[in-house]
Amino acid sequence: MNDDQQALIASLEAQETTLVFTRFDNADAWRLGSAMVATAIERNLPVTIDIRRHGQQLFHVALPGTTAENDSWIERKVNVVNRFGAASYLVGRRLAVSGTALDEARGVEPRLFAAHGGAFPVRIKDVGVVGTVTVSGLSQADDHAFVTEMIGVFLGV
Repeated sequence: MNDDQQALIASLEAQETTLVFTRFDNADAWRLGSAMVATAIERNLPVTIDIRRHGQQLFHVALPGTTAENDSWIERKVNVVNRFGAASYLVGRRLAVSGTALDEARGVEPRLFAAHGGAFPVRIKDVGVVGTVTVSGLSQADDHAFVTEMIGVFLGV
């Protein structure tokens, strides 16, 4: 693993321990999602935003420039977080470094999983992962960066 990859993975792992909620309910999903939409519109980002808790979709919006394909990417990224309990981008970077594919050998159907950036776990302190905040429409690094930036703002970290 080169130094850049190692630094990226360390940074992504740090986000997992820093961006932790103390609670997360429907009103929190609405506030976070609404803030994400406002920022995306301000920045003219063509993204679809999706927030879920325990498998229930609490917030979903598709901004101009997106298609149904973005919804498919969201489903596949969410499956990665739910399966591995970590951000889809972190899972993807770990797989890339190890030279491993996300396939039947790992016990998953590739067409249902995408280890690409954009889905981040809603992790509650002393509870664990209870949901996801997902963006699709930008490069995987930018999808991930937007999600983590907005969660950080929401949490005040």
